[in-house]
Amino acid sequence: MTTPELTIYFDGSCPLCRREIALYRRLPAAARLQWVDVSAGQSLGEGLSCEEALRRVHVRDAHGRLWSGGAAFARLWRALPGWRWPGWLFALAPMSWLLEGTYRAFLPLRPRLQQLARRWWPEGEVSA
Repeated sequence: MTTPELTIYFDGSCPLCRREIALYRRLPAAARLQWVDVSAGQSLGEGLSCEEALRRVHVRDAHGRLWSGGAAFARLWRALPGWRWPGWLFALAPMSWLLEGTYRAFLPLRPRLQQLARRWWPEGEVSA
């Protein structure tokens, strides 16, 4: 088995996360990536605990480098055609700071948004 270009660690118990990941996974280039639902509690490799991975999105490249938060999204987007230009844009300062700040502002709102999403979208509509 070949090493995936990227491994994306996401919270499969979060309906918002599942819906976003499902969007990415529908792209043909997503077949080169490994998608790991961290809500199952498995080992995630060096430098990443399950608790950390449930709090913030993380991406690991084929060389073992780990990104989290806004930087993880920018790295993921660079691997997906159609998303590459925002990936490169948000990898550069000051846009990277804006993306990380926006992500950090979103995190405290996430639990409430998850509750709303569970009401709006039946389970079958948000599966990855």
